[in-house]
Amino acid sequence: MGDRLVSSDLAAAAPNPIRIAVVDDHPMFRAGTIEALTWGDGIEIVGEGATAADALRIAKEQSPHVVLLDLYLPGGGVEAAAGIVRDCPNVLIIMLTASESERDVTSALQAGARGYILKGSSGRDVLETVRAIVRGDSYVAPNLAARLLINKGRQIETIVDDNPHRFTSREEEIFKLVSQGMSNKEIARRLNCTERTIKHHMTNIMQKLNVRNRVQAVLKFVRAE
Repeated sequence: MGDRLVSSDLAAAAPNPIRIAVVDDHPMFRAGTIEALTWGDGIEIVGEGATAADALRIAKEQSPHVVLLDLYLPGGGVEAAAGIVRDCPNVLIIMLTASESERDVTSALQAGARGYILKGSSGRDVLETVRAIVRGDSYVAPNLAARLLINKGRQIETIVDDNPHRFTSREEEIFKLVSQGMSNKEIARRLNCTERTIKHHMTNIMQKLNVRNRVQAVLKFVRAE
């Protein structure tokens, strides 16, 4: 599934069944998504709707573990996500949308969405993402995550210069390169050291940020903007 974004130290066990609601204003797509989900073991569909108001009502009445939301619902998918996070904080939000806009990804994450999947994804990928997020992960489609890493690089440099996480000077240097989308191998080449050394520093950085990979490290700052 590409980069998986983790927000906790230890993944929790997924409930069985996982209760899911699907909210999309295109009836055929909604029906197809529900059919794909029900092929998976341990999945229960507890509601479906077409508007932001439907999403909030279903979250309150059915208490699903996960709500899949289209970004462009009548009433607004981002607004629906924010309302669910506010009123039903135990309900997890995954955006299932066609938009590849960085602004839309950022808005969804800031509203509290834990996942962002593109509508071209296979049913299997959607199921895997749902299960991962219920276990405590977060997920952004890999090409979108990479774009965020690159485009947020300059902002991250300013944040890291403030050193709120007690980074060493070497860790600051490495994290700035990470925020530019560079791999461990590329960073090692740039800094004239071994890839193993970079991995060691990355482990320290992720421990300080309480995350498990570089994408979540950068998106942690995206959420805080």
